[in-house]
Amino acid sequence: MNEVKEYLRNIEQNYKLFRQQQFTFVGALQHTRENAHDMIRPVATISQVQSYMDHHCNNSTDKRILNMFLNICDDLSKLCHKLETVRSGNDITNGILERCKLLLSHNNDLSTIRAKYPHDVVNHLSCDEAKNHYGGVVSLIPIILDCIKAWIAHMEKLPRHMLRNVSGGSAVSEKRAPQDALARAAVSQTPPSAYLEAQTPTSNKDHIRVLGSKHVEKKHLNDTENHSGKLKGPWKPPGRHAF
Repeated sequence: MNEVKEYLRNIEQNYKLFRQQQFTFVGALQHTRENAHDMIRPVATISQVQSYMDHHCNNSTDKRILNMFLNICDDLSKLCHKLETVRSGNDITNGILERCKLLLSHNNDLSTIRAKYPHDVVNHLSCDEAKNHYGGVVSLIPIILDCIKAWIAHMEKLPRHMLRNVSGGSAVSEKRAPQDALARAAVSQTPPSAYLEAQTPTSNKDHIRVLGSKHVEKKHLNDTENHSGKLKGPWKPPGRHAF
């Protein structure tokens, strides 16, 4: 997982540089679309950007920024494949990963996706550019980065026995874990006195009851003495022995 986080940090650094040049990126798309006589349809796929760079790019600045976008997309795609080998995950994490791979597919239509707050990439476009031309393509990378961060956050909450490199028994461990947890909870909630009584042999229980009755009898005797101030002797019948 540490290797994944380091890989992600490197991509984020590259994207930070790219984001600072968003106007250059949009300008490069505008130039190449004009050269391709393709001014009506939006920039909707990664393969479309690749085609503009390969066949309709006339200057080094435009080629550099378009290539930078494509390289970041390629790095994100490699990271997604790396994530599949780290941990087995669950329905949530698998769903996030599948969405990332779909968005990064070269022929997937990006025209309807939009990066939302706190991302401001769409806000830097004009209304026409955002709605009809570049809103989807500039939103792709920040959306993928958010998805990967969500994947990491969910995976870190999963138990370690779901690691892919653990051989065998993972499914059994998953099923047994809740049962073991309930068993531990039942033991922890057993009152100490009840647990002690359950572990005490019958003879010991009788001994405890005898000791308890003697303690009560002695306490009653002490209470009687304290009430009268002095313990009276045994009763004697009247007669010559009375004096």
